[in-house]
Amino acid sequence: MARPRRLVVEADGGSRGNPGPAGWGALVRDAESGVVLAERAGYLGESTNNVAEYQGLIAGLRTAAEIDPTATVLVRLDSRLVVEQMSGRWQIKHAALRDLARQAAAALPAEQVTYEWVPRAENAAADRLANEAMDTGSQVSRDFTTPQDEPTEPTEPTEPEATSGPTDPAQDDAPGFDTHVRPSGPFARFDDAQALTLVLVRHGQTPLTVAGAYSGGSVPGPSLTSRGRTQAAQAADAVFRIGRDLWPDVARPSELVASPTVRTQETAAAVGRRIGQNVRTEPRFAECYFGEWEGLTAHEIEQRWPGELALWHTTGTYVPPGGESYAQLGVRVWDGVRDLLADGAGRTVVVVGHAAMIRTVVGQALETPPSSWSRLRIPPCSLSVLRLWPDGAIEVTTVGYPTDV
Repeated sequence: MARPRRLVVEADGGSRGNPGPAGWGALVRDAESGVVLAERAGYLGESTNNVAEYQGLIAGLRTAAEIDPTATVLVRLDSRLVVEQMSGRWQIKHAALRDLARQAAAALPAEQVTYEWVPRAENAAADRLANEAMDTGSQVSRDFTTPQDEPTEPTEPTEPEATSGPTDPAQDDAPGFDTHVRPSGPFARFDDAQALTLVLVRHGQTPLTVAGAYSGGSVPGPSLTSRGRTQAAQAADAVFRIGRDLWPDVARPSELVASPTVRTQETAAAVGRRIGQNVRTEPRFAECYFGEWEGLTAHEIEQRWPGELALWHTTGTYVPPGGESYAQLGVRVWDGVRDLLADGAGRTVVVVGHAAMIRTVVGQALETPPSSWSRLRIPPCSLSVLRLWPDGAIEVTTVGYPTDV
């Protein structure tokens, strides 16, 4: 008789205020490989830590039952209360928690489930999902049909099929070019030189984004809107896929940098939770300094400084009162890019920044003048990806890739 499949459920919940805005998260792993099979998260509104923790447990057990109702399941939680209560060693005095415990117990037969307490640091993945739900105020449901964190096993080479005509000798003259890994149309580089992959993420929506106002890097605010927090979570999902099913030929993100503003720090925090990286702040990646135009709409600027906003956009060298030109911004930002490249190639660095700031990087990578940079469309939480080699070669992989879909 075959041994039952073994699954691991990791679950968590939290409340910002207890009671306060609350959310839960859960994931299911294959016990043998450690591969994540499914992720779930949900926002509860006003609730308590304990209720959120139980909701995460229920979702994790139900998801495990959907994957394989005959599996044996190890549940790992950082809540001593829930572990001891579900193991039958502590009484459940609160009526609402008793009802939730009954729902959890009904998900799978008791003999198939065991509980284990783990330190909070070992439950980071579930905690990340709970925070994602609280950040976005939404539900999350992801099912993975292929391993997400494991390399595929190499296959045995097969003999090439015989052909009736001569082979193309150029096919043997491209060392390092693997058409099974690299997507079609990349920069034609036929050596083994490693590139720095730069993933530029614009921040999510803010109230000034909605108003169409100029929001620069000289002031800390504003914060993201609720829509902006949702966009940040969607961008985080897209960044997580880089090096997996999204641009699989590049390294997975291993470093996270952000502009100092509140909106970029909030967006970067969502990305960091998703990819497991801390955020480093880099002032050179701040947005353009708009000076006296800060916080004003295009109409308001035109009323006070007729014709000058058009000069800023179309010349690239016009300096607004108390602010920066596109060209000046480009010098500052590119200096930060050069330092990232100097720290080493063969890695992927995520930079969370701003529309004009990202335009300057792409524009300089394409060797276009500052007068053309404002033509690039960089929507909120879009991705722009570049690959830079130490010898100066550059590939612009994508510009303004939408994640808000």
